[in-house]
Amino acid sequence: MTIKVDLSVKPEVKGFFDPATNTISYVVKDPHSTACAIVDSVMDIDYAAGRITYDHADELIAHVRESGLTLEWLIETHVHADHLSAAPYIQRQLGGKIGIGRNITVVQDTFGKVFNEGTEFQRDGSQFDRLFDDGDSYRIGGMTCLAVHTPGHTPACMTHVMGDAAFVGDTLFMPDGGSARADFPGGDAGQLYDSIQKVLSLPDEMRLFMCHDYGPNGRDIRWETTVGEERAHNIHVGGDRTRAEFVEMRTARDKTLAMPKLIIPSLQVNMRGGDLPPPDEDGKRYLKVPINGL
Repeated sequence: MTIKVDLSVKPEVKGFFDPATNTISYVVKDPHSTACAIVDSVMDIDYAAGRITYDHADELIAHVRESGLTLEWLIETHVHADHLSAAPYIQRQLGGKIGIGRNITVVQDTFGKVFNEGTEFQRDGSQFDRLFDDGDSYRIGGMTCLAVHTPGHTPACMTHVMGDAAFVGDTLFMPDGGSARADFPGGDAGQLYDSIQKVLSLPDEMRLFMCHDYGPNGRDIRWETTVGEERAHNIHVGGDRTRAEFVEMRTARDKTLAMPKLIIPSLQVNMRGGDLPPPDEDGKRYLKVPINGL
């Protein structure tokens, strides 16, 4: 697929860093209207206490309101394994549609079994307002946006191109961070390499916005780079690294990584579009911990 871009459209992008999960959420404003989107929101959780709060989401909501913006979309680049989505909470206050890649159904089927969700858990993506196919377009105000399927980290990963800005989810990290892991169920290092090449086929000056940054080697947190910088300097895929070399490196590296500390609650919530599991017979909501299930 040829990715059509219009670099003359320059949306205003404001990042909000969540230090608890090293996630960056974005408010993306159409340059010619008050319309905006929120990309990869975060719901706060004290996992040890089983306590949900919304400080990070409230910061996004306050910015949208104080800036006089109209929220049209809540975009999830993928089913996150390291933080919980606040999309439904924000939607209840600001409106907008929640969108994710169509292969959410693959993720729901996989983890519906892991968490023994039963037949009442819908595995058809109906928890979301829009399921994007590769190459689908949508609008934020007058700005045409493009959803590009970039699997490998998960089957449902999408990169969202909005004017001269692309939101890559966990497909890429900053040049000194490399790439995301590919060893979750449904992940594939070869697919991830191919997806990264698709992103790197965009024009050099295209702005790229990361979903996470961990400040390698003690540097300050950063979340914006360009295709040109990634192509030249990314430590995992920059230069002339081949697909076979990347797969060997990524596979070996993934074997050394521990599971994300919030993967258990994150998957149960995010595969539901950001909603908590339904109440049990006692009216309370619970998160399951599958023993030896991941």
